[in-house]
Amino acid sequence: MSTLIIREIQKEDDSIIASIIKKSLEEHKANLPGTAYFDENLGRLSQFYKEESNSAYFIAEWDGQIVGGAGIGKIIGNTSNICELQKIYLSSSYRGKGIGMALMKKCLDFAKSEQYNACYLETMPQLVGGLNLYKKMGFELLDQPLGNTSHHACQIWMLKSFK
Repeated sequence: MSTLIIREIQKEDDSIIASIIKKSLEEHKANLPGTAYFDENLGRLSQFYKEESNSAYFIAEWDGQIVGGAGIGKIIGNTSNICELQKIYLSSSYRGKGIGMALMKKCLDFAKSEQYNACYLETMPQLVGGLNLYKKMGFELLDQPLGNTSHHACQIWMLKSFK
């Protein structure tokens, strides 16, 4: 029987999760400027999330192997009490096993524990699998982005209220 562990990111995870994120975006032909592919902190996520208050990045391990991750962080340029679901990606062979949902639940539980009122996310039409999961988890479409995340290639914005 397979074992799933979701834990906070550690420094030794940085290069592995960066590779998973890049491969996932390449696979969906979404390795474009204005996406996580070009984020300056991609190779140092453990340090980035450690430095940011009210933020965390979680790693999914399947039978001891890192297969994905997801984070919660502040929205740049938005002063409301809304967090952002960030960089949720899985290795292709581990999708459809409930790992993405488990990561999202961990992130949303963390967001609630940090007293956020809602969670925002940005995505792209190419990442249709994620879009279905977000809707299933109660995210609703928005007409425009919140804040300035620098992910200008993302044309889909969603929000989930915790109230």
